[in-house]
Amino acid sequence: MIAEIIAVGSEMLTPSRQDTNSLFLTGRLNELGISVAFKTVVGDNRDHLTSVARTAMTRADICIFMGGLGPTEDDLTRESVAAALDIGLNRDHEIITSMYKRFAERRLQMPENNARQADVLQGAVVLTNSRGTAPGQWLETEFDGRPRIVMLLPGPPHELQALWEKACMPRLRAVAPAAAIATRVLKTAMLPESAADARTAPIYKKHSKVETTVLAAQGQVEFHLRATGTTHQEAQAAVDRLAGELEDELGDAVFSSAGESLEEIVGYYLQMRNAKLAVAESCTGGMIAERITSVAGSSRYFLGGAVVYSNDLKTLFADIPPLMIESHGAVSKEVALALAENIRDICNADIGVGVTGVAGPGGGTEEKPVGLVYVAVTNGQKQEVVQRRFPGDRERVRRWASQQALDLVRRMLM
Repeated sequence: MIAEIIAVGSEMLTPSRQDTNSLFLTGRLNELGISVAFKTVVGDNRDHLTSVARTAMTRADICIFMGGLGPTEDDLTRESVAAALDIGLNRDHEIITSMYKRFAERRLQMPENNARQADVLQGAVVLTNSRGTAPGQWLETEFDGRPRIVMLLPGPPHELQALWEKACMPRLRAVAPAAAIATRVLKTAMLPESAADARTAPIYKKHSKVETTVLAAQGQVEFHLRATGTTHQEAQAAVDRLAGELEDELGDAVFSSAGESLEEIVGYYLQMRNAKLAVAESCTGGMIAERITSVAGSSRYFLGGAVVYSNDLKTLFADIPPLMIESHGAVSKEVALALAENIRDICNADIGVGVTGVAGPGGGTEEKPVGLVYVAVTNGQKQEVVQRRFPGDRERVRRWASQQALDLVRRMLM
């Protein structure tokens, strides 16, 4: 079975509001082996909402509408879904009585327009909303001769989630065919997306039962694998087979096969080696330290370091000779390596990291353009310095540089 989730509300078509309910619903539907094939956001317009409802019911077995069940004139979900199905609405007087009671308990008079919330789709089951006045609705019907399940749910997350758990999840368990969904995420570092896909596409295309999605971020490519089976074991086996073949092809470019972040993996390696890390950062401005310390328990392996943005502080905090900076420039292989070596010695760490570069948007020259970064890592016995020209704006350059630094630490520990 496949589902479509429709979020109703003009406010979600503005920059200030976001649909989060669909994330919750997708997780719960996946637990039942139901895939969410479509997500739609539609404003408070009767014609638009009716059109969206018709489209959803032509392509999804389960259509879930969230929001638009309130008492105001712009709450149009009930009327629009009824129009799409060409059925009527019946006013449920038990709901009205319940709402009168709810208002009376609060010593309030119920406005007349609240009665609209008692309009129920013909043939639907009313789902009691213990946390609000808008009840949900569950309708098993047909559209173009095919069976459909239609749900109307309140928009506020605390109302929707409680109603879903109590009334919707048990009903779906009873009608959904036995199925399970298994997923897996592989992550690679510092491998271009095009190169990663060129190497892996011939592999994942052979696994027709596994859906493969390739996502790229700064310095990272992710392979999201997903399979459906009659049992979880069957689905997981299909995902694991493909994951194994992809790992064989990509080798040590894969840093995670279970969704962990690069900073988490670096932390695992540091703990395995009983090693301590220190950093000296210029252009990244503390981003490497921030990423490392975002992991709980990082105090076991991260000592700290220094943000040495100015040349004076490179000398004061990381003991970089002024003559070295004058001779080679602050952005240079020599300074990056000296930062790594000196911060390691100063902090009595096992591994030192040094990074310096031109993050932009200004400050670049023909010789040292914006995006030029040097990253150095040393453990006292071996050292590595890489020169990179990272694309994008200031934030992207800094993120790329931090990714490169963490990956060099990972590889040295491997």
